[in-house]
This record gives sequence, structure tokens and C-alpha cells, in this order.
Amino acid sequence: MTHPPYAGAPVPQEGHGAPAFCYRHPDRRTGLACVRCERPICPDCAHPASVGFQCPQCVADGQASIRRPSTVRAALARSRVRPVATYGLIALNVLMYLVTAVQAGSVNSNQYSPLFRDFAMYGPLVQYGELWRPLTSTFLHFGLTHLAVNMFSLFIIGRDIEQVLGRWKYVAVYLLAGLGGSLACLLVTPNAVVAGASGSVFGLLGAAAVILLRNRQSLSQLVGILVINLGISLLPGISLAAHAGGLVTGALVTFLLVRRRRS
Repeated sequence: MTHPPYAGAPVPQEGHGAPAFCYRHPDRRTGLACVRCERPICPDCAHPASVGFQCPQCVADGQASIRRPSTVRAALARSRVRPVATYGLIALNVLMYLVTAVQAGSVNSNQYSPLFRDFAMYGPLVQYGELWRPLTSTFLHFGLTHLAVNMFSLFIIGRDIEQVLGRWKYVAVYLLAGLGGSLACLLVTPNAVVAGASGSVFGLLGAAAVILLRNRQSLSQLVGILVINLGISLLPGISLAAHAGGLVTGALVTFLLVRRRRS
């Protein structure tokens, strides 16, 4: 292991005591050396250090290494995904509810609005050719309570999932999970009128499960949430098929999206 020479000490040179010359000014003899790189430097190039002197290049390298951690932190802060998609989806659901409520003239009987009738999930009309209903129905809700419960769940769960997956993959999981829930209803209860974002929200729960397993984290808290929500799914008027279809679809789509990514 070599040690840098002390400040002011002559710098050993090859060739039987040959004089040292500043590496930045080859025409200047010097007895000084940089304590970091050990290259000879003249007094004009010598920057005082805590011990000895440093050359201009080592001083610049040191300042860059000091700035680098803050630069990395700033880059990480900029890369953090803001939950714009989650807020946008909530806004769209609320807007659709407000339109149907105004059209129906009722807060809790908005299903009688023209927009609701045209966009809600109903099997016979889907088979007739109105293929938009499985997707558009996921942005409609039966009353204010139905909307509030789903939007609160979306707000709590969606922000973290959007952070992990990124904005567009998150939106893809949300939409495909909602579509999967609607198609499950089409198979199980084809003659029922179905609406709500529950399938999409359950899809995000499935996505959370896949992400936790991918990161080798405990599913204990998520299992409790799933059990509670599945219990709610058994209540009258709640579509278990939509919840189960959304859950499975969300988990499957997320698995396909993250299987090639590092945790």
C-alpha cells in the first residue's frame, strides 16, 4: 500500500533524483505533490486541504462527489409518480354520477337517468350489439353511498398501486379489471342490471397481492381486507361475480406486467 507524501516534501521521481515538474505546467519545478493523486504540482496549482495540498482536478472531483447524492435524491424525487391517474378516475366517476343524478333529479335514484340506461351493464343489450356497456358500466353507481364507498377504496388503494406500476400500466389494470368483472356478470347473471367500480377496485386488490408476493412481503393485512370485502359481496344487491372477476383479472394482468421487472 502506498502513502501520499507529506505537504512540501520532495516528490520521488524515477531516475536517480530527477527534478519534479508540475503536471499542469511542465516548465515549473516543484517540491509539492497532491495528497490525493500524488502528482507533482506547483504553488499556483496547489489548493490547501485539511492535510497538505490538492491539485485542481482532485478538488473538482471532490466537489462533484459531494454534489452527487443530492442530485440522485432530486432525480428520485422527480421520478416519483404522482397519483394523477387515480385522481382522474375518481373525478370521472364523480362526474358520471353527477350527470345521472341531475338527469334523474334524484341523489339515490339516478339509475333512472337516460345516461344510466344507455351505459349500464345489461346482458341482452350487450348481446344485441351494445358492446360498450361492459366498460362504461364501471363508471356508473347506484346512489351516493355506492359511489362514496368505491371512491374511498380507490383513493386508499389506487395511489400506491399507481406508484408501483406507473400511470399507464395502472390505468390498464383498472380498466381491464373492471371489464373482467363485467364479463363475469355477463356469464353468471346475464339478465341483471349491473354498474359500479367495484370490479376495478377488487382488481387493484388483486394487483396489490401480486406486488406483495413479488416483493416477498406479508399478505396478512391484505387478506383481512379481502375477507371483509368478500363478506360484503355476499350481501343482497351486491354482485359477487363482478368482485371475483375483477379480482382475478387484476391479479392476472399485474402478474403479466411485473413478471419481467425487478421488484
